[in-house]
Amino acid sequence: MSSSPAVTPDQYVPDQYVLTLSCPDKQGIVHAVSSYLFMTGCNIEDSQQFGDHDTGLFFMRVHFSAEAPVTLEKLRASFAAVGDSFEMDWQIHRAEEKMRIVLMVSKFGHCLNDLLFRSRIGALPVEVVAVVSNHTDFAELSASFGIPFHHIPVTKDNKREAEEKLLRLVEDEGVELVVLARYMQVLSDDLCKALSGRIINIHHSFLPSFKGAKPYHQAHARGVKLIGATAHYVTADLDEGPIIEQEVERVSHGVTPEQLVAIGRDVECQALARAVKWHSEHRVLLNGHRTVVFA
Repeated sequence: MSSSPAVTPDQYVPDQYVLTLSCPDKQGIVHAVSSYLFMTGCNIEDSQQFGDHDTGLFFMRVHFSAEAPVTLEKLRASFAAVGDSFEMDWQIHRAEEKMRIVLMVSKFGHCLNDLLFRSRIGALPVEVVAVVSNHTDFAELSASFGIPFHHIPVTKDNKREAEEKLLRLVEDEGVELVVLARYMQVLSDDLCKALSGRIINIHHSFLPSFKGAKPYHQAHARGVKLIGATAHYVTADLDEGPIIEQEVERVSHGVTPEQLVAIGRDVECQALARAVKWHSEHRVLLNGHRTVVFA
């Protein structure tokens, strides 16, 4: 039996990059981007774009490969002229570089456990650099995955100090994304602004109908037939940030409140994992109060 030839030392594997951009929509954007990549010696592997007629904005994500002597620094420096000419908000990242993230949790650990496991098996292109919690319940779980655990208690008297500790951790560890994996503390406006576009939250999708404690029990009492979860970016408007992903599961009249809670946990895990994956692959672009997701 024959097998595929192995890559020899003299065979070069091109580096992979992702370009994302948004700008006022007008003619020539795609041509300018593709021409730039061609002239730079790059090859487009995949390209997605979307023009929003409501906002007049154009969005694009391009996955491309490049051989030496092209580098990330050279790409960023040379693309600046194209970006300026179209008033682009743009970024270029290495496609294979794992995003450094922090997971935050309180008393419910299903999303934390799910994300840690997905990260370990390579299902998420992330490096979890720390787990932060206002409780100590999941210190042992974090240790089992080899992830540093930071206990940062939060009270009404030390909230500012606690958030400053979090921001120092984010800065010291070069964190690109903070994930609220059922972290049950309201973040201050200042923290939301400091990490704008870099915090993702997950919650059930009953809001605003069933607020407060035991929302699944409230839903059961009203005979709800759909269980849902919403993953979104965190803003100063509580639970109203731009939505990245939603998941739903149909339920029958025969399920108990406890079964609704169990279904809800699974739905929350699925929605949050997809949101983290898409963000870490640079597939999510902000569009005002909405998002463009090139999934």
